Amino acid sequence: MTTVPDTFKAFRIHNDAEGYRSGTEEITQDDLSQGDVIIRGEWSGINYKDALAATGKGKILKTYPLIGGIDVAGEVVASECERFSAGDKVLVTGCNLSEKRDGGYGQYLRLDSNSIIPLPAGLSTRDAMGIGTAGFTAAISLYRMEALGQVPEQGPIVVTGASGGVGSFAIDILTRAGYEVHAITGKVDEFDYLEELGARQCISRHDLHWGQAPLESTRWAGCIDNVGGEMLAGISRVIDAWGNIACCGMAGGIGLNATNLPLILRGVSLIGISSSNTPYHIREILWDRLANEWRPPHLDSIINNEVGLDDLGEAFDVLMKGAALGRTVVNLE
Repeated sequence: MTTVPDTFKAFRIHNDAEGYRSGTEEITQDDLSQGDVIIRGEWSGINYKDALAATGKGKILKTYPLIGGIDVAGEVVASECERFSAGDKVLVTGCNLSEKRDGGYGQYLRLDSNSIIPLPAGLSTRDAMGIGTAGFTAAISLYRMEALGQVPEQGPIVVTGASGGVGSFAIDILTRAGYEVHAITGKVDEFDYLEELGARQCISRHDLHWGQAPLESTRWAGCIDNVGGEMLAGISRVIDAWGNIACCGMAGGIGLNATNLPLILRGVSLIGISSSNTPYHIREILWDRLANEWRPPHLDSIINNEVGLDDLGEAFDVLMKGAALGRTVVNLE
């Protein structure tokens, strides 16, 4: 039976009289956030939100110090909850990790049971964190689009910010679900990678020239948008009738200079995607799909890097510079 050692490693974020800083350190069980389940962390992943939190370039954390990382998968060590027992494999994405409570970049963690999902059969803990919040966000996007009637027969779905984690999974999952997918990216040298994932057409964002009319000629039946800003505004003008736009990113800014004419004249729906606070019953549905009918067929290609806790700083720098491709997983062991 696994027991919690006296000390163990975690990547913690501080903001105090000594300034804003983050790094790997030795901590004890007494340093952990409160909760009714203790797990041994096996794998985590790197998201843009993690990089913002660790570098201080985004106001993510609500209290300090905290262990970073919004995702984690591992094995239950001890549980005060009847739903989980020692030895169970589990995962958590979002749910205020590395925001209001300790996150996933620790070799041991104390968690709230109401945030923990049993690891679906067919996924390893590494697979689950390869998917992580990025793949989960892509899955929520498709889930909510289809809840509003989106079907493959309407026509192609365009994915913006296509070479990032969410974009890569969106292409892979949409293709698996029977959709024709087009990809927009600023990284033209990654067109081959996006086509390998299933993109039928790749478009450089530098070649896009949106018209300025509130309604332009339609080009796509729907969109999963990871960029926001002018990209989202332009996309809204070219989505066909009764199409859906899933808004799940802000790399291009938080402003939206658009009109409501596509919504009220074409019936286009603009859907907000918030992965962190997704209701528990929907989390269960989506993780089951991600392990089965929506399992990303190119998961091994999307996971293109693996790091340890001591390598996180360098990985964050790559992500903040916009040089990351696909997903990086974090080996906590």
